[in-house]
Amino acid sequence: MTSSSAPLPDQIQRFIFDDTAVRGELVQLHQSYQEVLIRHEYPPAIEKLLGELLAATALLTATVKLEGTLTLEARGQGEVSLLMAECNTGIQGGDQLRAIARYQDEPQGHTLTELLKGGQLVITLDPYEGKRYQGIVALDQETLTACLEGYFASSEQLPTRLWLAADNKSAAGLLLQKLPEDAQNKDPDAWTRVGHLAATVTSEELLHLEQQQLLHRLFHEEDLRVFEPKLLKFGCTCSRERISNALASLGEEELNSAIAEQGKITTQCHFCNTSYVFSQKDLPEILNLQNKVAPQGTKLH
Repeated sequence: MTSSSAPLPDQIQRFIFDDTAVRGELVQLHQSYQEVLIRHEYPPAIEKLLGELLAATALLTATVKLEGTLTLEARGQGEVSLLMAECNTGIQGGDQLRAIARYQDEPQGHTLTELLKGGQLVITLDPYEGKRYQGIVALDQETLTACLEGYFASSEQLPTRLWLAADNKSAAGLLLQKLPEDAQNKDPDAWTRVGHLAATVTSEELLHLEQQQLLHRLFHEEDLRVFEPKLLKFGCTCSRERISNALASLGEEELNSAIAEQGKITTQCHFCNTSYVFSQKDLPEILNLQNKVAPQGTKLH
Protein backbone atom coordinates (compact mmCIF):
# COMPACT_ATOMS: atom_id res chain seq x y z
CA MET A 1 0.00 0.00 0.00
CA THR A 2 3.03 2.26 -0.01
CA SER A 3 4.83 3.86 -2.92
CA SER A 4 8.21 2.61 -1.68
CA SER A 5 9.62 -0.80 -0.82
CA ALA A 6 11.68 0.70 2.02
CA PRO A 7 10.41 -0.18 5.51
CA LEU A 8 8.23 2.45 7.13
CA PRO A 9 9.88 4.30 10.03
CA ASP A 10 8.67 4.06 13.61
CA GLN A 11 7.46 7.59 14.25
CA ILE A 12 4.70 9.79 15.53
CA GLN A 13 3.30 12.63 13.45
CA ARG A 14 1.62 15.64 15.06
CA PHE A 15 -0.84 17.73 13.05
CA ILE A 16 -3.41 20.48 13.54
CA PHE A 17 -6.31 21.85 11.55
CA ASP A 18 -5.71 25.55 11.04
CA ASP A 19 -8.24 27.99 12.48
CA THR A 20 -9.96 25.23 14.44
CA ALA A 21 -9.79 23.78 17.93
CA VAL A 22 -8.79 20.32 16.67
CA ARG A 23 -5.40 18.64 16.82
CA GLY A 24 -4.19 15.12 16.13
CA GLU A 25 -1.43 12.54 16.37
CA LEU A 26 -0.65 9.59 14.09
CA VAL A 27 1.74 6.83 15.17
CA GLN A 28 3.05 3.77 13.37
CA LEU A 29 5.27 1.16 15.01
CA HIS A 30 7.07 -1.56 13.10
CA GLN A 31 10.56 -2.41 14.34
CA SER A 32 9.91 -1.38 17.95
CA TYR A 33 6.76 -3.53 18.03
CA GLN A 34 8.67 -6.47 16.54
CA GLU A 35 11.37 -6.02 19.20
CA VAL A 36 8.66 -6.53 21.83
CA LEU A 37 7.30 -9.66 20.15
CA ILE A 38 10.60 -11.43 19.45
CA ARG A 39 11.49 -11.37 23.15
CA HIS A 40 8.36 -13.33 24.11
CA GLU A 41 6.11 -15.84 22.38
CA TYR A 42 2.68 -14.28 22.72
CA PRO A 43 -0.57 -15.74 21.37
CA PRO A 44 -2.24 -13.68 18.58
CA ALA A 45 -4.86 -12.15 20.89
CA ILE A 46 -2.12 -10.95 23.26
CA GLU A 47 -0.01 -9.61 20.39
CA LYS A 48 -2.93 -7.53 19.15
CA LEU A 49 -3.82 -6.05 22.54
CA LEU A 50 -0.16 -5.38 23.38
CA GLY A 51 0.33 -3.63 20.04
CA GLU A 52 -2.71 -1.43 20.62
CA LEU A 53 -1.48 -0.60 24.12
CA LEU A 54 1.97 0.28 22.79
CA ALA A 55 0.50 2.60 20.14
CA ALA A 56 -1.81 4.20 22.72
CA THR A 57 1.15 4.80 25.04
CA ALA A 58 3.05 6.64 22.30
CA LEU A 59 -0.02 8.74 21.44
CA LEU A 60 -0.76 9.70 25.04
CA THR A 61 2.89 10.58 25.74
CA ALA A 62 2.91 12.98 22.79
CA THR A 63 -0.54 14.37 23.60
CA VAL A 64 0.30 15.34 27.19
CA LYS A 65 3.76 16.58 26.09
CA LEU A 66 5.42 14.67 28.91
CA GLU A 67 9.13 14.89 29.65
CA GLY A 68 9.57 11.68 31.57
CA THR A 69 7.94 8.23 31.57
CA LEU A 70 4.34 7.38 30.75
CA THR A 71 3.05 3.93 31.70
CA LEU A 72 -0.19 2.19 30.77
CA GLU A 73 -0.74 -0.81 33.06
CA ALA A 74 -3.82 -2.99 32.65
CA ARG A 75 -4.48 -5.59 35.36
CA GLY A 76 -7.37 -8.04 35.53
CA GLN A 77 -8.71 -11.28 36.97
CA GLY A 78 -9.18 -13.09 33.67
CA GLU A 79 -6.89 -15.16 31.47
CA VAL A 80 -4.58 -12.15 31.17
CA SER A 81 -3.32 -10.73 34.45
CA LEU A 82 -1.14 -7.92 33.08
CA LEU A 83 -0.64 -5.82 29.98
CA MET A 84 1.91 -3.05 30.38
CA ALA A 85 3.54 -0.53 28.05
CA GLU A 86 5.94 2.35 28.78
CA CYS A 87 7.40 5.28 26.89
CA ASN A 88 10.50 7.22 27.92
CA THR A 89 11.00 10.65 26.34
CA GLY A 90 14.06 12.78 25.79
CA ILE A 91 16.22 9.87 24.61
CA GLN A 92 18.76 10.53 21.87
CA GLY A 93 17.61 8.88 18.65
CA GLY A 94 13.93 8.82 19.61
CA ASP A 95 11.58 8.10 22.48
CA GLN A 96 11.90 4.57 23.86
CA LEU A 97 8.98 2.11 23.95
CA ARG A 98 8.63 -1.30 25.60
CA ALA A 99 5.81 -3.63 26.64
CA ILE A 100 5.10 -6.94 28.37
CA ALA A 101 2.16 -9.23 29.07
CA ARG A 102 1.43 -11.97 31.61
CA TYR A 103 -1.23 -14.57 30.98
CA GLN A 104 -2.32 -18.14 31.72
CA ASP A 105 -1.96 -20.94 29.17
CA GLU A 106 -3.53 -20.20 25.77
CA PRO A 107 -6.12 -17.43 26.24
CA GLN A 108 -9.51 -18.22 24.71
CA GLY A 109 -10.96 -14.72 24.93
CA HIS A 110 -10.59 -12.03 22.29
CA THR A 111 -11.99 -8.78 23.68
CA LEU A 112 -10.50 -6.66 26.42
CA THR A 113 -13.27 -7.52 28.90
CA GLU A 114 -12.99 -11.25 28.17
CA LEU A 115 -9.23 -11.35 28.69
CA LEU A 116 -8.96 -8.95 31.66
CA LYS A 117 -12.14 -9.60 33.61
CA GLY A 118 -12.90 -7.01 36.27
CA GLY A 119 -9.77 -5.16 35.31
CA GLN A 120 -8.60 -1.58 35.44
CA LEU A 121 -6.10 0.50 33.53
CA VAL A 122 -3.69 2.70 35.46
CA ILE A 123 -2.18 5.65 33.59
CA THR A 124 1.00 6.89 35.27
CA LEU A 125 2.83 10.08 34.32
CA ASP A 126 6.26 10.22 35.94
CA PRO A 127 7.99 13.46 34.88
CA TYR A 128 11.73 13.92 35.23
CA GLU A 129 10.87 17.03 37.23
CA GLY A 130 7.67 17.53 39.17
CA LYS A 131 5.05 15.35 40.78
CA ARG A 132 3.93 11.90 39.71
CA TYR A 133 0.34 11.58 38.50
CA GLN A 134 -1.92 8.53 38.23
CA GLY A 135 -5.33 8.11 36.65
CA ILE A 136 -7.46 4.95 36.83
CA VAL A 137 -9.71 3.71 34.04
CA ALA A 138 -12.22 0.89 34.46
CA LEU A 139 -11.82 -1.77 31.77
CA ASP A 140 -15.56 -2.05 31.30
CA GLN A 141 -15.62 -1.68 27.51
CA GLU A 142 -14.79 -4.31 24.92
CA THR A 143 -11.96 -2.26 23.39
CA LEU A 144 -9.03 -0.27 24.71
CA THR A 145 -10.11 2.55 22.41
CA ALA A 146 -13.50 2.91 24.11
CA CYS A 147 -11.96 2.80 27.60
CA LEU A 148 -9.45 5.54 26.81
CA GLU A 149 -12.03 7.74 25.11
CA GLY A 150 -14.15 7.46 28.23
CA TYR A 151 -11.18 8.42 30.39
CA PHE A 152 -10.52 11.61 28.43
CA ALA A 153 -14.20 12.54 28.47
CA SER A 154 -14.58 12.15 32.24
CA SER A 155 -11.15 12.91 33.70
CA GLU A 156 -9.51 15.26 31.23
CA GLN A 157 -12.76 16.77 29.93
CA LEU A 158 -11.26 16.91 26.45
CA PRO A 159 -13.34 15.18 23.74
CA THR A 160 -10.99 12.61 22.21
CA ARG A 161 -11.37 10.07 19.41
CA LEU A 162 -9.01 7.11 19.03
CA TRP A 163 -8.42 4.47 16.38
CA LEU A 164 -5.99 1.66 17.25
CA ALA A 165 -4.85 -1.32 15.20
CA ALA A 166 -2.27 -4.10 15.43
CA ASP A 167 -1.40 -7.33 13.68
CA ASN A 168 1.68 -9.52 14.05
CA LYS A 169 3.82 -7.08 12.09
CA SER A 170 2.82 -3.53 12.98
CA ALA A 171 0.90 -1.43 15.49
CA ALA A 172 -0.61 1.98 14.84
CA GLY A 173 -2.94 4.60 16.21
CA LEU A 174 -4.72 7.81 15.27
CA LEU A 175 -5.86 10.36 17.85
CA LEU A 176 -8.03 13.43 17.43
CA GLN A 177 -8.65 15.85 20.25
CA LYS A 178 -10.90 18.86 20.61
CA LEU A 179 -9.23 21.71 22.45
CA PRO A 180 -11.03 24.36 24.51
CA GLU A 181 -12.73 26.92 22.31
CA ASP A 182 -10.97 30.25 21.78
CA ALA A 183 -11.17 33.27 19.51
CA GLN A 184 -8.88 31.58 16.96
CA ASN A 185 -11.46 28.91 16.21
CA LYS A 186 -13.18 30.05 13.01
CA ASP A 187 -14.68 26.65 12.23
CA PRO A 188 -16.93 25.36 15.06
CA ASP A 189 -18.12 22.43 12.92
CA ALA A 190 -14.60 21.09 12.37
CA TRP A 191 -14.66 18.62 15.26
CA THR A 192 -17.70 16.77 13.94
CA ARG A 193 -16.54 16.91 10.34
CA VAL A 194 -12.97 15.66 10.79
CA GLY A 195 -14.24 12.98 13.15
CA HIS A 196 -16.44 11.60 10.39
CA LEU A 197 -13.50 11.70 7.98
CA ALA A 198 -11.18 9.93 10.40
CA ALA A 199 -13.79 7.24 11.03
CA THR A 200 -13.40 6.07 7.42
CA VAL A 201 -9.87 4.81 8.13
CA THR A 202 -9.34 1.06 7.90
CA SER A 203 -6.99 -0.99 10.04
CA GLU A 204 -5.03 -1.91 6.92
CA GLU A 205 -4.51 1.76 6.05
CA LEU A 206 -3.61 2.68 9.60
CA LEU A 207 -1.00 -0.06 9.79
CA HIS A 208 0.58 0.01 6.37
CA LEU A 209 -0.11 3.26 4.51
CA GLU A 210 2.70 5.83 4.72
CA GLN A 211 1.73 8.62 7.12
CA GLN A 212 1.63 11.49 4.63
CA GLN A 213 -0.43 9.39 2.25
CA LEU A 214 -2.83 8.45 5.01
CA LEU A 215 -3.31 12.02 6.20
CA HIS A 216 -3.90 13.13 2.61
CA ARG A 217 -6.39 10.33 2.05
CA LEU A 218 -8.37 11.29 5.15
CA PHE A 219 -8.08 15.07 5.28
CA HIS A 220 -7.14 16.35 1.79
CA GLU A 221 -10.10 18.75 1.83
CA GLU A 222 -9.07 20.26 5.20
CA ASP A 223 -6.53 22.98 5.97
CA LEU A 224 -4.07 20.60 7.61
CA ARG A 225 -0.69 21.56 9.06
CA VAL A 226 1.78 18.79 9.83
CA PHE A 227 4.90 19.09 11.99
CA GLU A 228 8.23 17.34 11.94
CA PRO A 229 7.67 13.70 12.94
CA LYS A 230 9.39 12.28 16.02
CA LEU A 231 11.22 8.98 15.77
CA LEU A 232 10.42 6.11 18.13
CA LYS A 233 12.39 2.98 19.03
CA PHE A 234 12.40 0.01 21.35
CA GLY A 235 14.43 0.58 24.49
CA CYS A 236 14.76 -0.63 28.04
CA THR A 237 15.96 1.21 31.12
CA CYS A 238 17.38 -1.83 32.90
CA SER A 239 21.09 -1.94 33.71
CA ARG A 240 23.45 -3.87 35.95
CA GLU A 241 23.71 -0.87 38.28
CA ARG A 242 19.92 -0.60 38.65
CA ILE A 243 19.64 -4.31 39.39
CA SER A 244 22.49 -4.01 41.90
CA ASN A 245 20.64 -1.17 43.62
CA ALA A 246 17.53 -3.31 43.92
CA LEU A 247 19.47 -6.30 45.26
CA ALA A 248 21.26 -4.09 47.79
CA SER A 249 17.96 -3.32 49.47
CA LEU A 250 17.63 -7.04 50.40
CA GLY A 251 20.54 -6.77 52.82
CA GLU A 252 23.78 -8.71 53.28
CA GLU A 253 22.30 -11.66 55.16
CA GLU A 254 19.64 -12.46 52.59
CA LEU A 255 22.06 -12.03 49.68
CA ASN A 256 24.63 -14.32 51.29
CA SER A 257 21.93 -16.91 51.91
CA ALA A 258 20.74 -16.81 48.28
CA ILE A 259 24.28 -17.16 46.91
CA ALA A 260 25.10 -19.99 49.35
CA GLU A 261 21.96 -21.87 48.28
CA GLN A 262 22.15 -21.30 44.51
CA GLY A 263 25.81 -20.44 43.91
CA LYS A 264 24.77 -17.18 42.26
CA ILE A 265 21.91 -14.72 41.93
CA THR A 266 20.31 -14.55 38.50
CA THR A 267 17.71 -11.95 37.61
CA GLN A 268 16.02 -11.26 34.30
CA CYS A 269 14.46 -8.07 32.98
CA HIS A 270 10.80 -8.68 32.19
CA PHE A 271 10.80 -6.17 29.33
CA CYS A 272 13.91 -7.08 27.32
CA ASN A 273 14.76 -10.54 28.74
CA THR A 274 18.34 -9.50 29.55
CA SER A 275 19.83 -11.71 32.28
CA TYR A 276 22.03 -10.35 35.06
CA VAL A 277 24.20 -12.76 37.07
CA PHE A 278 25.82 -11.91 40.42
CA SER A 279 28.25 -14.20 42.28
CA GLN A 280 29.92 -14.05 45.68
CA LYS A 281 32.70 -11.84 44.32
CA ASP A 282 30.09 -9.25 43.27
CA LEU A 283 28.65 -8.96 46.78
CA PRO A 284 30.99 -6.16 48.00
CA GLU A 285 30.07 -4.11 44.94
CA ILE A 286 26.33 -4.65 45.55
CA LEU A 287 26.50 -3.78 49.23
CA ASN A 288 28.57 -0.68 48.55
CA LEU A 289 25.80 0.51 46.25
CA GLN A 290 23.35 0.23 49.14
CA ASN A 291 24.62 3.53 50.48
CA LYS A 292 23.60 5.21 47.22
CA VAL A 293 20.00 4.04 47.25
CA ALA A 294 17.57 6.93 47.74
CA PRO A 295 15.31 6.75 50.83
CA GLN A 296 12.23 6.00 48.73
CA GLY A 297 13.95 3.10 46.96
CA THR A 298 14.99 2.59 43.37
CA LYS A 299 12.82 1.59 40.46
CA LEU A 300 13.94 -1.15 38.11
CA HIS A 301 12.20 0.63 35.21
